[in-house]
Amino acid sequence: MSQIPPEFIVKIDYDRCRRCKRCVMNCSFGCMQFKDRVVPDHKKCVACHRCTTFCPESAISITKNELAYKDSANWLPETRQNILKQAETGGILLTGMGNPRPYQILWDHMLIDACQVTNPSIDPLREPMELRTFLGRKPNRLEFTRDGNDEIELSTELQPQVKLDVPIVFAAMSYGAISLNAHRALAMAAKNSGTLMNTGEGGIHKDLHSYADNIIVQVASGRFGVTSEYLNTSAMVEIKIGQGAKPGIGGHLPGEKVGDEISKTRMIPVGTDALSPAPHHDIYSIEDLSQLIYAIKEATDYTKPVSVKISAVHNVAAIASGIVRAGADVVTIDGFRGGTGAAPMVIRDNVGIPIELALAAVDQRLRDEGIRNNASILCAGSIRNSGDVAKAIALGADAVIIGTAALVAMGCRVCQKCYTGNCAWGIATQKPELVRRLDPQVSAERLSNLLTAWGHELQEILGSLGVNSIESLRGSRERLRGIDLDEQTLELLGIKPAGIGQ
Repeated sequence: MSQIPPEFIVKIDYDRCRRCKRCVMNCSFGCMQFKDRVVPDHKKCVACHRCTTFCPESAISITKNELAYKDSANWLPETRQNILKQAETGGILLTGMGNPRPYQILWDHMLIDACQVTNPSIDPLREPMELRTFLGRKPNRLEFTRDGNDEIELSTELQPQVKLDVPIVFAAMSYGAISLNAHRALAMAAKNSGTLMNTGEGGIHKDLHSYADNIIVQVASGRFGVTSEYLNTSAMVEIKIGQGAKPGIGGHLPGEKVGDEISKTRMIPVGTDALSPAPHHDIYSIEDLSQLIYAIKEATDYTKPVSVKISAVHNVAAIASGIVRAGADVVTIDGFRGGTGAAPMVIRDNVGIPIELALAAVDQRLRDEGIRNNASILCAGSIRNSGDVAKAIALGADAVIIGTAALVAMGCRVCQKCYTGNCAWGIATQKPELVRRLDPQVSAERLSNLLTAWGHELQEILGSLGVNSIESLRGSRERLRGIDLDEQTLELLGIKPAGIGQ
C-alpha cells in the first residue's frame, strides 16, 4: 500500500453531473472511472484540466490536497512526498517542463525606460515600427562601389542570414518528445508568422519538408536522423551542446515512444531507447567543435548559418567566446528555467543559472573582445510575455526563443507529466488516440495569434522608447533599470537602479 498522498483532490457536483462520461473518455491518466457514477481516483490526478475543460455542465473542480502537515520551513510537504516516492521505488525522480522553484525572476525586477520630452515617443499605430531582424554573422563595415551606370552596389560579401519578421523563434522540441501534430502546428505557425521552428534532436518528418525555409534542424550527440538531406532541409543548422533544463545531461526518449514513424525519422530500430549522451563523441575541445561547424557548412555549401546551443552555466561567457571564435554564426543560450520533456528533478531544480545573467555576461564578453558582430545571440529559458522579450533584447539578444509559452498556447496546462507520454492534450505523447486530439490547423492559428499579439505589444514598447526598430533596442541596456536588485546583480546585468537618470 503506497504511503504517498494524492497531490490533488477531484470534486464532482453530482447534482449537475449528467453522467455523460466525457470526463472518463478524456482522462488519459486513468483518474476518472465510471461506477454507476463518475468516481475519481485522486492519486492519479495530475491537474491537466482536460476533464474540467470538456465537462458540459462545469461540474468538476480540482483543488490542491492541503494536508495538515506539521509546519516546517525546511521539510516542506513536497520534500516529504519526494522522499516517500523514492523510498517506495528506489528511482530517480523524473519531471517535465521548467524549474518551478521560487528563485528570483530577474525579468520582474527590470523596468523599461520611456521617452517623453527631449526624445519624444512615437505613435506605433500611425508610424512604421520595424520588428524584422536577421540572424547570422554581420560584417564590421559595409563597402560599396559604383557600376558602369553609376549605380551604387554593395561590394562587401555578406555571410548567410536568416530573416525573422518577429524576433521570436519556437524552441527545439523533438519529434518523439512531442507529437507530429504539434510539430506540424509549430511549422505552420512559423511560416505564417515569418519566423522559425526548431526540430529538436529527433530528425525531421517528411511531412515537414515543405516548411524548410522556416525550420532549424538540430545536430545532437545522438545524430538522430542527421543526413546531408536533413541538413539542407532547413534555414539554419543548430549544434546542441547543452539544454537549460538539464545542463550536463543528455537526451533520452524511452523505447515505448519509438514507433514506426519515429523509427524512420530518427533512423533507429522500433522500440529502442534513443539516447543522446551529454558529450558529443567527436567534440572534446573548441577545435573539435570548429571542425564540426565547418563540416556542416561544407555539407550545406556555406548557404546556412550554423548555431551552437549551450546551457547557461557560470562560465557561459568564456564558452560563448570560444564558440564564436570556432566559427559559429549564432550562439543560443538556454537558462535554467527552460522547459524539457523529461529531466531528473534534482538537475532541473539545482543546476544552471538564470538566462538574464547569462545573456548579459555573454553579450558583454563578446563586446569586450570586439567579436559581437561575428555572431547573433538567441536566448531561451522561460520567456513568458512581450515584456520579457523586450528586456532580453535590451540586454543583448538578437531574438528570443519560446517553448513552454508555445505549448501553453496550444493547450498545455503545465502539469509536468510530459515524460509519461500520457499528455491529455495530444502534445507530449505518441499515443494515436491522444495525438489526434490536437488539431494542427487550430493550434497553428493560436500560435500565430500569440506572436501577432506580442508583436503589437513590442511595437507599443518601442514607441514608448522613441525608436522605430527592434535593432535600435538590441543591447541598449541604458533603457533598463533595476528595482529591488542588489548592487552586484545590477553590475552583472549592466543596468542602473530605478530612479537614476542619465
